[in-house]
Amino acid sequence: MSVVATTTFWLALVLIQPGDSSGPLVGAAAPTFSNRGADGRTYSLDYLKGKWIVLEWYNPSCPYTRRHYDIGALPALQREWTARGVVWLSVSTTARVERAVAFARSKQGAATAVLDDMETTMARAYRAKTTPHMFVIDPRGVLVYKGALNDRPAPDGKLSSGGRNFVNDALTQAMSGRSVETPVTTPYGCAVNYEQQ
Repeated sequence: MSVVATTTFWLALVLIQPGDSSGPLVGAAAPTFSNRGADGRTYSLDYLKGKWIVLEWYNPSCPYTRRHYDIGALPALQREWTARGVVWLSVSTTARVERAVAFARSKQGAATAVLDDMETTMARAYRAKTTPHMFVIDPRGVLVYKGALNDRPAPDGKLSSGGRNFVNDALTQAMSGRSVETPVTTPYGCAVNYEQQ
């Protein structure tokens, strides 16, 4: 194989690697945040140090978000992990927090809190791209997973249940002291709106 062909082969291989290389690095300190929740409390990374944290970018107008809630997949995941002491924060960058909370309640959502990020400060720090876009942070404040909720995207938002749930896997593996097998995936869903202000 010629040098040009070899170089082209390896470049193509790099370009098709899965995952999202932008934003905060897995294995490094997660970006700090301090946002007000719909419950009136302020949630910050410093305040939550010592806890496992899941960040879920969330928009009740998005068909991907709605589908995950309609079939009960996200509420069930929230209930399972908050019962184990995980702090689950649904971050609303696109929808007013009152509306975000109302939808979650109507679907028996069980997040610890819904955070107001309409000023997009937190979204910009994490480079959140879609709803949903998921992040898992360990008790030291280190990011251990970022990307999609699961491996079942569909262009119309009609997601089938089942499949591989990357967030569930990341929490299970990391909380048992193992390395996360798939620490970075490409998020899918509706684009986070940074132009609303």
